[in-house]
This record gives sequence, structure tokens and C-alpha cells, in this order.
Amino acid sequence: MDLLQAMQISGTSLNTQRTVMNVLSTNVANAQTTRTEAGGPYRRKIPVLSPSALQTDFSKVLAGRLDQELAGVEVKEVLQDMSELATRHDPGHPDADEAGYVTLPNVNILEEMVQLMSAARNYEASVTAFNAAKTMILKALEIGR
Repeated sequence: MDLLQAMQISGTSLNTQRTVMNVLSTNVANAQTTRTEAGGPYRRKIPVLSPSALQTDFSKVLAGRLDQELAGVEVKEVLQDMSELATRHDPGHPDADEAGYVTLPNVNILEEMVQLMSAARNYEASVTAFNAAKTMILKALEIGR
């Protein structure tokens, strides 16, 4: 594998994990939001990841050396979790219904934090892979000295 392709794959992972961490952070920040602009409580967001083709220059495509099995990763879309929302009896809450129940977001803080830690570890692993490829390139350049 070309070391520049390895760096490019690591770069797609870095971008993807940053987006995943942003979505998860938004979920954590809105875990108690009972009223949104749409009118209801906040609904948890789920990032959907998929493989993505690497950017290749035209000369490689023309030469027929395009390696289709190498791919990076990208966030394909961000979906709303349509699972059931929880309710809590709190008649003093401004968003309570006539019976005194408040509809709460479907965000589980523990689950979000575990996923956030996993995304952070994936980000760190991508940084390590990127730096390893960079070090190999620098060592290869030193051979000519």
C-alpha cells in the first residue's frame, strides 16, 4: 500500500470520528431538552458510517492502477432515533401536559458517554496510524542522505 494512501485513509477516519463526536456531544448536551424548535422534546441523533472511495488522481485511473478495495470512511447520514420517549410526572414543569407528565428525550447519558469514549479512542488510533505513516515517509527520505 502506498504510504500516502495510508495517510489519506487515516485522514478520512479523523474527519469521521470528529463528526461522530460532535453528534454524540449534541446528544449529551440535549439530554434534558424538553422543547425544541419543532415543538417536541429532543430526539437522539445517530451517525451512520459507510466506506468511501479514496480520491485518486486521473493518471492512476488512466493507467488502470485504481485499487478498488482500499477505502476510507465517511458519515453517510445522521438519523433521528425514533424510539419511544420517556415520560416523568412533574406537574410543576412548564412543558407538562394536563395530567402533569413531561415527555423527555430518548438520550441515555451512559450509552452516549461509552460511544463518545469509543469515538475518541478511534480518533487516537487514526492519529497514531497517520503519524506512523508520516514517520515512515520521513525515514525513507533520510535514506538518500
